Amino acid sequence: MAYFLFVDESGQNLNSSPSEVIAGVAIEDKNLWNIILEIKNLEIKCFGMRYPKEIKAKRFLVRSVFKKAQRLADFSEQDRQILAKYCLENGPIAGERHIVALEQAKLAYVMGLLEICNRYRCKIFATISKMHYPAPAEQAFLPKNYVYLLERFYYFLDEKSASGILVFDELDKAQSHLLVGRIENYFKKTIKGRLRSSLIIPEPFFVHSDLTTGIQVVDLIAYIISWGFRPEKNSDEVLREEFAPFIELIKPLRYRTVDLERREVWSVVQVKK
Repeated sequence: MAYFLFVDESGQNLNSSPSEVIAGVAIEDKNLWNIILEIKNLEIKCFGMRYPKEIKAKRFLVRSVFKKAQRLADFSEQDRQILAKYCLENGPIAGERHIVALEQAKLAYVMGLLEICNRYRCKIFATISKMHYPAPAEQAFLPKNYVYLLERFYYFLDEKSASGILVFDELDKAQSHLLVGRIENYFKKTIKGRLRSSLIIPEPFFVHSDLTTGIQVVDLIAYIISWGFRPEKNSDEVLREEFAPFIELIKPLRYRTVDLERREVWSVVQVKK
């Protein structure tokens, strides 16, 4: 048994985002193809066709989508599909009803996607920080937010007696090589890394997000966490209230365990200096 951990980032520009998030969604190998098929069918159910552009959080979950979706009462699923499809095919001449239906379809798609993740018992792993990561180029080892992410993924794999495969959204060549080097150093040159390489394959795969459904899933999850969820209740950040229905579907996706000192450990964690 193996789990793919699809990893993506959100909020690298802290001037326009409340926090930086590194997130991963773990999908069991035997479920991966079924999840992909269901998500592609969900696209057709929501839009009447495959969505013509890459599905990104910044297209589906920005504030303007919510505002436009609320201009009219919710359409029925059938009417929304017909109107959204028309809007995608005839954008310049689409009317108000078509535009509103498309925005409602985007939000319905995100809800449906999270429901699929819950149904297949996927697990999410994420670190939330106010610092800029990754570390400067001269630092050879993984920064703390990645270490925390891999630590919790390792706990999960150990409990499941499974192996883990890392899949990253492809960066530019220089950044990708830098990240590969840091990951290799972590697994080869640190005590904990060597231990965790027994379950996590140390060399990650890099894929194009527009061609890889798992990366599109984690892109949405990372964005929702960045803007809508904090595990610590005393956070003074103002989060987006419209994300509340999504957060209720994200919470069950978290993994919980206890460490060797019997302390509670959650898979979504805030990282501090």
